[in-house]
Amino acid sequence: MPKEVMFALDQLLRYNRIASLKETSVRVMSSVIFLVSSLLVLSGCEKSERVASTVRNAIHSSVSAETGKFVINPQFDDAESFSEGFAAVRIGEEKSGKWGFINKTGKVVVNPQFDSVNQFREGLAQVRIGTWEKGKSGFIDTTGKIVINPQFDYASNFSEGLAEVRIGSPEKGKWGVINKTGQIVINPQFDFVGKFSEGLASIRIGSWKAGKWGFIDKTGKIVINPQFDYASNFSEGLAGVRIGDNDTGKYGFIDTTGKIVINPQFDYISNFGEGLAGVRIGDNDTGKYGFIDKVGKIVINPQFDFANDFSEGLAAVRIGDRYTGKYGFINKAGKMVINPQYSEVSSFSEGLASVVRDTPVTKKSLYGFIDKDGIERVTPQFEVKVFFLDFFHTLGFVEGMAAVSVGGKHGYISR
Repeated sequence: MPKEVMFALDQLLRYNRIASLKETSVRVMSSVIFLVSSLLVLSGCEKSERVASTVRNAIHSSVSAETGKFVINPQFDDAESFSEGFAAVRIGEEKSGKWGFINKTGKVVVNPQFDSVNQFREGLAQVRIGTWEKGKSGFIDTTGKIVINPQFDYASNFSEGLAEVRIGSPEKGKWGVINKTGQIVINPQFDFVGKFSEGLASIRIGSWKAGKWGFIDKTGKIVINPQFDYASNFSEGLAGVRIGDNDTGKYGFIDTTGKIVINPQFDYISNFGEGLAGVRIGDNDTGKYGFIDKVGKIVINPQFDFANDFSEGLAAVRIGDRYTGKYGFINKAGKMVINPQYSEVSSFSEGLASVVRDTPVTKKSLYGFIDKDGIERVTPQFEVKVFFLDFFHTLGFVEGMAAVSVGGKHGYISR
C-alpha cells in the first residue's frame, strides 16, 4: 500500500479513537468513500500531508450533523470535562453541594459525596472532604473506592505515577510526593512542588517572593539547584525560568541539565507546545505577544495584544485591550486564518473552539462553537462561566463531548 494511503488511513483511525461518538456505519462509510475518492485523485502526485488533510476535512464534515446535540441532558448544578471516560458533576449549590462522577451514558457511577474533586488521571481522582481551609484530600479509583485516605491538606492530580501533596497551611506547610499506594516517596520538605513532567518537578525553597526555584528527580534528588526566581514545568524538553522579580524580571528557558538555552530576555513566556512558545515584550497592559522556536528565534513577531498557546495548529490572538478587543486565530506561519471578531474564545479541541461575541462578556452571554475554517458549527446558546471579571471559561470538547450549561443546569453535547 502506498505510504500516502497508509498515512491517511492512520489519520482516519486516529480520529476515530478520540471521537467517542455514537458512530453509525453510514457515517463511517461516508468518510471512507470520501477518502478513497480523494486518494484516487491525489495519490502519486500529492504529498501525504495533503492527503491526510483531505481525510481530516472529510471526517469533520461527516460528524457535523451530530455536533451540538445533547447526549446527556442538562441536570447537574456543575459539570467538568470527561477524563479517562468519567466526568465530575455536582449536585447542589456551589458551597454546599456534593461532587461525584458519571460515565459517558450519564449514569452516576460514583455518588455525589465529596466537597470537591479533580478529574481522573492515571486511574485515580483527588477528592476532598471538608472545606479548602480545613478539609483533607485523598484519592478514589474509578469504582469510587477510597484507595488513599483523605489526610493531606492539599493533593494534586497524579502525573507520571506521582502526586504532590502538602502537609500544613498554604503559608507554612511543606510539600512532598506520594505514589499510587499513598506512600510518601519524597518527604515533605519543600515550600512548593510542581507536577512531574518529563521526569522532573519544579521545587521552591523559600517564600513566593523571595524563594528560589530548582528541580528534583523522582527520587527527590535536587538535579537543578534552586537558583531561579521562578520555574515552570518541563514541556518538550525545555522549562521556562525567570531571573528577577515578577514585575521587572526576564524569562528564558533551560534544558533538563539546567543549562540556559534561551537567554532570559522576555517579559512573559508560556510553555512550549507544538514546537512554539508564546512570548511577550513589554508590560502586561501595553506589551505585544509573539512566538519563538526552540532555539529562541522569533518566528512570529510580537504584534498581538494577547496570544494563547497553539492547539491543533492554531493559536487564539487578541487585537485590542482585554475589555473591548477582539479575538481571532493564527496559524504557525503567523497568518490570521480566522479574523478577530470574538469577545472571547477558547483553544481548539477536537477540531472546535468555543466563541462568544458579546462585549463585555457577562453571565448572560452565550457561546457556541466554530471549526477551523471559522464556520459556526454550534449556534451560540450555552451560558458562559465568568471568573475574575474578564476570564472566559468554557469546557471544550474532550473525548467527544463538551460540558455546557443551559438554564443553570449542566449537561453534555456531542462532537
